[in-house]
Amino acid sequence: MSSPKKKTPGADMASPAPRPPGPGVEDPSLDEPTAPVAPPPPKASQQGPATVTPTGAPTGAPPEAMAQQGEYLTTAQGARLRTTDHALKAGRRGPVLLQDHHLREKITHFDHERIPERVVHARGTGAHGVFVANGRAAKICRAAFLKKGVETPTFVRFSTVQGFRGSSDTVRDTRGFATKFYTSEGNYDLVGNNIPVFFIQEGIKFPDIVHAVKPEPDREIPQAQSAHDTFWDFVSLHTEAQAHVAWSMSDRAVPLSYRMMEGFGVHTFRLINDAGETSLVKFHWKPRQGVHSQVWEETQLTAGNDPDFHRRDLYDAIDAGAYPVWDLGVQVMPDTDDETFEGIDLLDPTKFVPEELCPVEIIGTMTLNRRPINFFAEVEQVMFNPGNLVPGIDVTNDPLLQVRLFSYIDTQITRLGGPNFNQLPINRAHCPVNDMFRDGFHQHAVHGGVAPYRPNSLDGGNPAEASEDSGAFIDVPHPVAPGAKVRELSASFDDHFSQATLFVRSLSEVEREHLTRAYTFELGKCYEEAIRLRQLQCLANIDADLCAEVARGLGLPAPEPTVPPADVEPSPALSQVGGTWPIAGRKVALVVDADTDPTAVQAAKDAVTAAGMMAFVTAPSGGKLGDVVVDRTFLTAASIEFDSVLVVDAPAPAPDAVPLFDAKAGHATAGLPVDPRVAKLVAEMFRHFKAIGVASDATDVLTAAGVPEDAPGVVVGEPAAVVGKLAALLAEHRVWHRFGPVAEESDAARR
Repeated sequence: MSSPKKKTPGADMASPAPRPPGPGVEDPSLDEPTAPVAPPPPKASQQGPATVTPTGAPTGAPPEAMAQQGEYLTTAQGARLRTTDHALKAGRRGPVLLQDHHLREKITHFDHERIPERVVHARGTGAHGVFVANGRAAKICRAAFLKKGVETPTFVRFSTVQGFRGSSDTVRDTRGFATKFYTSEGNYDLVGNNIPVFFIQEGIKFPDIVHAVKPEPDREIPQAQSAHDTFWDFVSLHTEAQAHVAWSMSDRAVPLSYRMMEGFGVHTFRLINDAGETSLVKFHWKPRQGVHSQVWEETQLTAGNDPDFHRRDLYDAIDAGAYPVWDLGVQVMPDTDDETFEGIDLLDPTKFVPEELCPVEIIGTMTLNRRPINFFAEVEQVMFNPGNLVPGIDVTNDPLLQVRLFSYIDTQITRLGGPNFNQLPINRAHCPVNDMFRDGFHQHAVHGGVAPYRPNSLDGGNPAEASEDSGAFIDVPHPVAPGAKVRELSASFDDHFSQATLFVRSLSEVEREHLTRAYTFELGKCYEEAIRLRQLQCLANIDADLCAEVARGLGLPAPEPTVPPADVEPSPALSQVGGTWPIAGRKVALVVDADTDPTAVQAAKDAVTAAGMMAFVTAPSGGKLGDVVVDRTFLTAASIEFDSVLVVDAPAPAPDAVPLFDAKAGHATAGLPVDPRVAKLVAEMFRHFKAIGVASDATDVLTAAGVPEDAPGVVVGEPAAVVGKLAALLAEHRVWHRFGPVAEESDAARR
């Protein structure tokens, strides 16, 4: 039985602005500007890379010093140009001339603007932030950035794993959660995911799992999906993947927002303190916004309506001042000779440690408060490497981590055009760099001296080797057990099912239902019955009830287990259901009609904003209602945009509410004079367990949408009073008991 969670800290986050600002720094003029002006500065919500030299020296220059300069159009060499609209030709109707240096320069640069995308994690987005340590890690780690009160700039890149750079944000997938800390002792990268376990135990299997999950090579479909034969063929044979598969079939793989994802370091790391004592730890990012997901239909609608949904959500929240916040925590375990904890092999990346066995201790807080100035220069060119370490943090012999230490550097040489990717502005250290590396493609530094080698006397012995007292990185002298060279793993890696069982049996009833449907959907997309049967065998070894439910949906017999499912104690911390969380930044649609009283609309908007949420006035057409700006129209609005809806007025069908103008207008409205697109929006939000508010005189919308007035999570009353009740419902994310018993009650009965 899942125990109720306490409200996560952070309810005092600043209230967001009423709506995200537009794309420009200033409102544009109607006519094309003709007077020369300076390039625009960054917006208040934007931040570029720190203005440091390639070798880490602060320049003191503002961020715009790294951007375009001057009032006039120039060549790449700075020569001013009269026009860039026409090529140089032999007469107005003659051929283009090869001597047109501007044309050649412009087209040549354009032809080379794209770089190879990442093999995995190609689809992503990022933001700048700051990490503030609370000092609790000082007893286990000597790293300077973990000392109490130290503020460290950060850059975070969130991503999907499977899809190409142009794929949708909301596919079912693991999400990357990579954080670069620009510390005073060098850059530290915590390169993790939103799932604490991985598909494989050894890095040598990276190509296999990626080849399996990527589009099938003969047709290159499906895009950014695991619901196909090659993926399930691999994971049903390579059964060490089953724990991660269980997580990726759960709601964790369809997050509502990057702001509402947990992050995990996946591997076990070794920390060393000032006294030379070591501990083994696992890193956790805990979102103060809570861990929340979409439902499956919602993810599919989102992929069609707004493939950039997660990217837009993150940037809209930052623009509006609803800054996302995570607490960084560690599970601290003794550094024993066998590197195990409570029977769990800490070197196995397919295993996690339940928080009930080892609680997470919070050691600091990160706030993302600025979005990039230039997406390519920052999000696409940022590189991460789990080998980017600082004194006090070291790796373990996790066989997957060991290969990542090599692979992450190797891939950047191709992507970023040579070995000097660390000198790109977003990757530069914020401390002195003196590495003796020289030359190579895209060398930004202008190195001095004549002796980039050690030892030397010509440069006075510079650079000197650091001692432990002067802040040198220390490779922890951990003993290595004697043994022969083998291509094997220890027997403790052989358990491939017990942690999947632990995860499945820790879910609430509604989460388990989503898990069952996900398995059934994905396996139902496989062509080969042998693959479906093989995966059912894996499920039989995980949980008999889950196997039977999935088998029923596939129309196949449920096999007997070949390995009895483990007898596990559920971990309530794994469930996303059962708590309350801050609602800052939640989005509420205010549905109005063309003749709704603007005063009533403004009052409802003010009430939503006062509750810390963002109100989006949604009307039959754009423009204004009195002085109130319309944010969405029935044509442009989609249910997936909003966490909740407040119907202030029951809008009659607008002039464009016919299927020939808007396919959404085909929704049935039970013969009532209600715009069918509003009925569709409310019906979808009801199916997706979202809170719905309706003014007392607008209940025709509920009837038109087929929504009972007394259904759970439906609030009818005066708009101002309804807002408070919606806020209380949104604190629980969704109304999960709308279509069945509360998860905990069902869990208690089942167990």
